[in-house]
Amino acid sequence: MAAYFVFNYRVNDQDAYQPYLAEVPKVLEAHGAEILAADFESEGIEGDPGHVTVVLKFASKEAAREWYHSPEYQKIIALRTDNSDGIAAIANAAGS
Repeated sequence: MAAYFVFNYRVNDQDAYQPYLAEVPKVLEAHGAEILAADFESEGIEGDPGHVTVVLKFASKEAAREWYHSPEYQKIIALRTDNSDGIAAIANAAGS
């Protein structure tokens, strides 16, 4: 059953964050992820969301977790987490 990894965050240091954008697509592709949405000017409707929203599709929650904890992603994750504030969550597809 498909699962979605959803990120919403605010970038605090654009220069330090840029290398993440260069590297993450390769890691996602290697793990079979599909980028469904990647918006760097998200429109907040409720609460105080960040300006970046990304939705990734994986074959399952397990596949999403494997990508997130993979050595390849862990090598670059700090480029995002050290330079932004926000959230990340995994959700099953509807009907799953």
